[in-house]
Amino acid sequence: MASLQESLNKFQKQQERCQTTLSSIAAKAGSKATTAPRATPASTLSKSPAPAVKFSNDTERLQHINSIRKAPVGAQIKRVIDLLLETRQAFTPEQINEACYVDANANKAVFDSLRKNPKVYYDGKRFAYKSKHDLRDKSELLVLIRKFPEGIAVIDLKDAYPTVMDDLQTLKATGQIWLLSNFDSQEDIAYPNDPRVPIKVDNYLKTLFRDVELPRDMIDIEKDLQKNGMKPATNTAKRRAQAQVHGIGPKQKPKKKKHEISKRTKLTNSHLPELFQNLKSS
Repeated sequence: MASLQESLNKFQKQQERCQTTLSSIAAKAGSKATTAPRATPASTLSKSPAPAVKFSNDTERLQHINSIRKAPVGAQIKRVIDLLLETRQAFTPEQINEACYVDANANKAVFDSLRKNPKVYYDGKRFAYKSKHDLRDKSELLVLIRKFPEGIAVIDLKDAYPTVMDDLQTLKATGQIWLLSNFDSQEDIAYPNDPRVPIKVDNYLKTLFRDVELPRDMIDIEKDLQKNGMKPATNTAKRRAQAQVHGIGPKQKPKKKKHEISKRTKLTNSHLPELFQNLKSS
């Protein structure tokens, strides 16, 4: 029991000596740090990695903007007009640049062309789309059409406001206007259908009109129109003469091939034998 106590005392003394040694080492290290900072070796400085160069993640967008601003003036003007037409809002040059990347302030040719364009209205600060007819809704559209009893081209109304084409179809469906095609230009023309002048045609007159037999040859029809003081829209005689000069004969309609019934034909109406009395043997 005495030997065990002696061993324990020795171990405690060793622990105390180790603790004293560690405390003295820590004290010396702290004093050196306060008096003179430790110098960093030159080799360590040279080996330190340089900061990485960060490239823009927006490279494609910047290239797209650059291609727009280097495009011809006409292409840039179209881009701006499309923006004004779609949004129907007024934009400053700075807002146009943000929306479609056309920098009118930096390009005098673009700015001047935009300001003078007949489809653009400029109030000194902002650009807006300018349609041929300043309309806002269906009622104003109908009032305008009624001012043109000889008709107004639909192409002149297309850009009045976003839903103008739908309103034209609605006015047509309700019988307030007529939409007819121009024979020469194949463009639709809007005509007013004045409700103050309702026209009712007697059934007897309709029958007389439908019973009129027209000539079979187009040349005869054109002659009859001329006799009545009307100008035909076609000139069949001239067209046929030109075709003969160029050796182009009249187009003949291909004859339809008769489908005759034979024994090999699949009969689906076998319950009607009278239909197959002339069945060919083949």
